[in-house]
Amino acid sequence: MTSMIPPLPDALQRLSETEYPQFSDAEMQRRRRVVTDMLAQAGCDHLLFCGANRFGTVVQWLTQWPVTAEAVGVMTPGERDAMFVQYVNHAELAGIIAHEAEVAWGGPSSIQSAIDVLKKRKAQRDRVAFIGPLNLRQHEALTQALGRLHDLTPAYTRERQVKSAEELDWFRIGAYFADLGMAALRDNLRPGISELELGACIEQAYVVRGGGHAIHYVGVTAMDQPHVPVPRQFPARRRVQVGDAVSAEISASFWEHTGQMLRSFTVGKPPTTLYRDLHQAADAAFDAICKVLRPGAVPAEVIEASSVIEAAGFTIIDDLLHGYGAGYLQPILGTKSRPAGPVPTEPFRAGQTIVVQPNVITRDRKAGVQMGEFMVITPEGVERLHRYPRGYETVG
Repeated sequence: MTSMIPPLPDALQRLSETEYPQFSDAEMQRRRRVVTDMLAQAGCDHLLFCGANRFGTVVQWLTQWPVTAEAVGVMTPGERDAMFVQYVNHAELAGIIAHEAEVAWGGPSSIQSAIDVLKKRKAQRDRVAFIGPLNLRQHEALTQALGRLHDLTPAYTRERQVKSAEELDWFRIGAYFADLGMAALRDNLRPGISELELGACIEQAYVVRGGGHAIHYVGVTAMDQPHVPVPRQFPARRRVQVGDAVSAEISASFWEHTGQMLRSFTVGKPPTTLYRDLHQAADAAFDAICKVLRPGAVPAEVIEASSVIEAAGFTIIDDLLHGYGAGYLQPILGTKSRPAGPVPTEPFRAGQTIVVQPNVITRDRKAGVQMGEFMVITPEGVERLHRYPRGYETVG
């Protein structure tokens, strides 16, 4: 099955094999200009950026260092970034990857180390902004030393909805790794295997190529007595049986640039009438949504396109569409029968990356299928970032 996935283009293959890949100087300078403009609009002179426990994409976006335990940095236009990391043994590699920044161990408190830098740079009260997750103690320390902080996280998040050409290349590699994970699930799916063992097969497919693990959710249930409508976040110990329906959501990453692939299978028997109808509705919704997605389209059009799900007598459980890449981003959309809150009104933009995933389920929430993937909106419509084929497959 892996042979059915086209290989990466030569340039992306070489990038995927780079020990510590780097974005170009032009790309990194572009990002700094974006943040400099944000600071100017907020009336600020300095940015504190942070992340912890592999959360907080702004650190990597500005310095190329993927966050591990904790990273706190200071960006001042015209000066070299200062960045402090926890733990002390992480600082050595962080200095290699974030080579344009002055990297050091943060000592007992990375926030206090960053405050010391801001004071040395003569930061004025009420003129410091931040991007990233701050806990209460960090926020209190910053405000006590520097006054009111300006939160640029919403502006940064909106900026990250749209990806540059270089970023899209990195995401294409992450999507390829997710494809390999789905192919490994398909190739190893057979009676007797457990969800735990399937998870190991999925990870082995991309880790050996340098891929990073994000998620692999798998849902297994008997088609004649279904009770699992959506892939589960933690594996069960039940072993796969003939006549099972299996749905999966797999995300793998290339240096935190992640793809997302969703597919469904049956084991040893073709889909029952119910599962056939569920997947036909999911396919129809996927095609209808992709048809309306273009720059200038609005989320309400997506929800209207998904009405084929309700017309078939079904609904959804997961989100219908969401922004993706550098986080779980807006817009986050449901359907008429399963809303996801107020419908955003901002139009889609060229370069915006999304996951379309009409995971259609029965209204009693017992049976369901997965169908969807990571895509980018282009001036012509949408472009797939994945290579795994579409369709409901019977295996084993």
